[in-house]
Amino acid sequence: MATTTLVSGARAARTTIALKLAMAASGILFILFVLAHMYGNLKAFAGHDAYNEYAAGLRTLGQPELPYSGALWILRVGLIAALIVHVAAAVVLTRRAHKARPVKYVVKKNRGSSLSSRTMRWGGLTLLLFIIWHLIEFTIVKVPLQSGVDKNDPYNLLVNTFKAEGGWMTYIYLLALLALAFHLHHGTFSALQTLGLTNSERSRANARVAGWAVAVVVAGGFALVPLFTLFHVIK
Repeated sequence: MATTTLVSGARAARTTIALKLAMAASGILFILFVLAHMYGNLKAFAGHDAYNEYAAGLRTLGQPELPYSGALWILRVGLIAALIVHVAAAVVLTRRAHKARPVKYVVKKNRGSSLSSRTMRWGGLTLLLFIIWHLIEFTIVKVPLQSGVDKNDPYNLLVNTFKAEGGWMTYIYLLALLALAFHLHHGTFSALQTLGLTNSERSRANARVAGWAVAVVVAGGFALVPLFTLFHVIK
């Protein structure tokens, strides 16, 4: 009986490590993607034609070896697969954490934990819902928020979104970016920890700095386009 318990415990430990590695790997993939996506978004500062040429270039990438939009669909399928892995691993690890402590008892708050670590799960859910809407608005359906806008014109669709009356969509995007910043901050640290790169106090401090750097660069970079559109710099 004891041997069986030890074996099952070892298996659980190995699968937990595997799940954490899967989350780290998929998380790093997402960081690389959002950096590339942010670069593309910033093309809006170059104007209508430059932004649309960039969008068209994504669809012709890899031709003639690949069909029209072929490279884009390969990227989409890869990201969807990574998203499924990331979410599934998070759900399993969360359930295991609850099972390990089924009885909730009163404890003092862990003052060493950051706000980003405490909001990781809810922030992740917020981002998932936002990603679904983002895909519907710009990729799957393409939803102009004002009349008279050509939904097949990427630049005008983008500007139209953030010029919606009252700027309400801009504020939603900024809130989503805040959630993204918190998620990236803790996620970057956790990924480095899972990969064994936080074995000393100095390396942990560097990992926290890396988390903040990624969070500020990505969230800040994405925030520039909606903010400058709201204030009529991007027209």
